[in-house]
Amino acid sequence: MNAMRYAIDIPPSQITPESVFHSRRTLLAAALAEGLLAAAPRAARAAADSTPATPALSFTPNPRYSVQDKPNTYDEITHYNNYYEFGTGKTDPAEHAGLLRIKPWNVQISGEAEKTGSFTLEDILKPHALEERIYRLRCVEAWSMVIPWVGFPLADLLKRFNPTSKAKFVEFTTALPGARSDALPWPYVEGLRIDEAMHPLSIMVVGLYGHELPKQNGAPLRTMAPWKYGFKNGKSIVRIRFTESQPRTTWNIAAPNEYGFYANVNPEVDHPRWSQATERRIGGSFFASRQRTLMFNGYADQVASLYQGMDLRRNY
Repeated sequence: MNAMRYAIDIPPSQITPESVFHSRRTLLAAALAEGLLAAAPRAARAAADSTPATPALSFTPNPRYSVQDKPNTYDEITHYNNYYEFGTGKTDPAEHAGLLRIKPWNVQISGEAEKTGSFTLEDILKPHALEERIYRLRCVEAWSMVIPWVGFPLADLLKRFNPTSKAKFVEFTTALPGARSDALPWPYVEGLRIDEAMHPLSIMVVGLYGHELPKQNGAPLRTMAPWKYGFKNGKSIVRIRFTESQPRTTWNIAAPNEYGFYANVNPEVDHPRWSQATERRIGGSFFASRQRTLMFNGYADQVASLYQGMDLRRNY
């Protein structure tokens, strides 16, 4: 099976070119995300807005790394997702993520580190104080959200395993649920350069809106580097590997001409099939004006120094 098949197998309505942006199916998907159509029974959606179904977490708000934008509702965040293991439709994850078993949960640590092996979720979480950070999330299909994540600095976790001087990158592998689509080569693998993973903005997410992560959002562990497009942030992490060479990542394997390793939000670099210069915030009026995409998703002051001297058009 060649790499191009995976890109072709994904419905165009789910990765939306500008030329088909107003197609009937895309209009329906957008209307669905904004509450114009019902994705689930009304009572269930109303309950999701008011009371998260997962257990509450103890955390401290962190205003230093939080944006001032109004967060999207819990319902919007949990019913408009990309999680192709459960299907390519935006509502598929909420409908099918129950297939994912998250207890017990183990994470395999391997590669260029002094401490490796299998660690339970309790091992991973025990030493870390949780904090809430309100982050922008920008997806490559030109839509965005503002999400109140709960987690802890990714660097604090990675340092516990004493990565060696050979560790130049960190690879994250997502669990395989009981059933999945054939849209991509599985398991889903993503990666960061070690200095990106160690940056203070990068976090390991364990919660949303003060409660444990729902399965469709990547329970029980997911990464978040908010200056990158959403696909760079692996969900339901079961393996962390420290590597000397740049890891091969899922979307880069499936469609290398469309998805580079770095995937920094850059309005000046278009996707081959649509512009990245503007975006649509989920939850607003579908017919409202699109807003300008910000360089590094608005985090340029914090992360631009990571890429000093790099050609950001070549290293997309």
